[in-house]
Amino acid sequence: MTAELVRGQNHPLPGARWEIRVSAGKPVVAGATLSDDQGTIRGTDWVAHPASPNLPGLEVPRQAAADHRLAVDLDAIPEAAHRVSVLLALPAGVGGPVSFAGLAAPFVAVTGLDGTEIANYTVTGLDAESAVVALELYRRQGAWKVRAVGQGYAGGLAAMLQDQGLPRAAELAAAINEAVAEGIARSVPAPPPLPSGEGGRLRTATAGGHTGNGTAGGYTGNGTGGRDTGNGTADGHTGNGPGVTGDAAGGPAPLTPGPSPVPPAQPVTGGGGPVNYQHPGRTPVAPPTPPPAAPPAEPGRPAQPVAGDATGWTMDERLYNQVWGMFEDLARTTAAYRSAVDFADSRMEQELDRVLSDPRARIGSAGDAARAEARAKHTALVDQARAVLDRDLAQLVAEAEVVEPALPPAFARWDSPVWQGYRVPMEIPMALRLGDVHLPERPELRIPMLVRLPLERGLWVDSGRPASSEGNLADPAEMRRLAMDTAVAHAARMLAVHPAGEFTVHVIDPAGSAASSLAPLTRTGALREPPASGAEGVAAVLARLTQRVDLVQMAVRGGASDALPPDLDTAEQLLIVNDFPHGFDDRAVTQLRYLADEGPAVGVHLMMVADREDARAYGPVLDPLWRALLRITPVPDDHLADPWVGHAWTYEPSLAPAGSSVLDHVLGMVVEARRAWGR
Repeated sequence: MTAELVRGQNHPLPGARWEIRVSAGKPVVAGATLSDDQGTIRGTDWVAHPASPNLPGLEVPRQAAADHRLAVDLDAIPEAAHRVSVLLALPAGVGGPVSFAGLAAPFVAVTGLDGTEIANYTVTGLDAESAVVALELYRRQGAWKVRAVGQGYAGGLAAMLQDQGLPRAAELAAAINEAVAEGIARSVPAPPPLPSGEGGRLRTATAGGHTGNGTAGGYTGNGTGGRDTGNGTADGHTGNGPGVTGDAAGGPAPLTPGPSPVPPAQPVTGGGGPVNYQHPGRTPVAPPTPPPAAPPAEPGRPAQPVAGDATGWTMDERLYNQVWGMFEDLARTTAAYRSAVDFADSRMEQELDRVLSDPRARIGSAGDAARAEARAKHTALVDQARAVLDRDLAQLVAEAEVVEPALPPAFARWDSPVWQGYRVPMEIPMALRLGDVHLPERPELRIPMLVRLPLERGLWVDSGRPASSEGNLADPAEMRRLAMDTAVAHAARMLAVHPAGEFTVHVIDPAGSAASSLAPLTRTGALREPPASGAEGVAAVLARLTQRVDLVQMAVRGGASDALPPDLDTAEQLLIVNDFPHGFDDRAVTQLRYLADEGPAVGVHLMMVADREDARAYGPVLDPLWRALLRITPVPDDHLADPWVGHAWTYEPSLAPAGSSVLDHVLGMVVEARRAWGR
């Protein structure tokens, strides 16, 4: 029976290996400290945190997330340590909430490896605090207990660590916040939630149809096997979409659909007759139609998947929801499998340890039989977990096979036949595809990485050398070319999915080194002006875009949008910056940071093509810039994390096939439509 603790209450822990599960509703940092019998942390090597997640007997997550699992092995805790404190803190300096005031109370549970919950605690009463000691596991007379603490600190991590006696607590807190910020930059951001009253496609089971409790081999895993709703809601990193959790930072960094289109206003009857307030240039939005019905399943077989099998006002919205649902299904069913394998490994280790601890069983047939039995149990558990995983993966593969061909241009791969019938759209889509993500358990099962429009985070296309084998095979010059090719492919897609004249691309190429990559944009006329080069060109483009941000901000705040200069380009703007920081002085760097922070809210977006190592000379002044951008790579690299369980996902960019003319074809139609509309 689960003990529901209140502040100060304790409960015995009848065992050594535990998981501490945290649900906070918003991304938080989770860590743990060891302290002696006086409650003092003896050094930084007694603190487990995202930058150093492993200590003897402790393992904590590497990134900020709404849900966490911490692993504790009390038998492995050093003898000098008498207390394990579980810490929660809000990420500092990343644009999130600065205190727990107004946030949902964090929920913390202590569970066994089989998922059985022994105690839980809801941390209530927090207000101005930004960090809290949620629980502590403490040793008394050779036995361990858990106590609900709930001690908050308005001074954040530094104050909390200092209160536990850690020397140089502020330095460690700064290092933790830096690691978390790096992690958020690598996260796939979770999409915004559905508006109140909007339902999602209920999927309480995984793709294979079994209840999604992460169970494999009779033991509960580390994540639910299915999703509660088809909209993939997860209060992870808010932003423009993945992942990809949202670079999800600090390792693999932070998807639900956004607001549904507003139904058309109803005519109002008055003295002059009915008045229709629907915009005359917009196509009326029909009420949502029910998802298509799946063909009847054969007895004993799962139902056949259907494209658009999710709720939404339009087919595009249903497909968007379905893709995010597939993403979450794959994340959770894989988490369940990995957890089951971890449990099988742990169980076999315990049984082998018992054999070795008995001198009579170390040798002879009895010992051999015990070891063989332990290995057989391990094999049976892993095989059973793999069978469940394979069943789920097979159903997801089948779903992907029907969903991929049905995707509209904004969501489709560049090699999709949908581009052959491409027409310049009249409406801005809800999202677009940045690439694909996959996990090692089934590399051929690729999930589209969709991000919401308009972009709320800029993009950083990393021209450095990733850790993947593909990155190691490419020389630095080739990596820079591939990075710029990736940026051009993304820019071409953004131009293609916006109505004619509603999206403008600017390019800063100080040294003129990206001419070959920019060829599709320049030869089709998709760029309104040549790429800016040299220090003067950099300064001119940045000054113009900075002025645009200032003017639009003032107009919006003053409610005077009609006072904008008539020659101001009101279309969405994308600035591609190549070879940063070449050609940038301190003023240009400041303007670039300003555009990254303030631009997205008024339609100015940033895409950096850069190697962070090249910009180290600027020191910490550029850290906020890197944190604000979503890192993607020009070659496959396992650096993104989902917002549910934090898997390291391999990201692959969305590029046109070698030798294909699809970019020229699409951009040519965009330019032709722009001219036809006089834009």
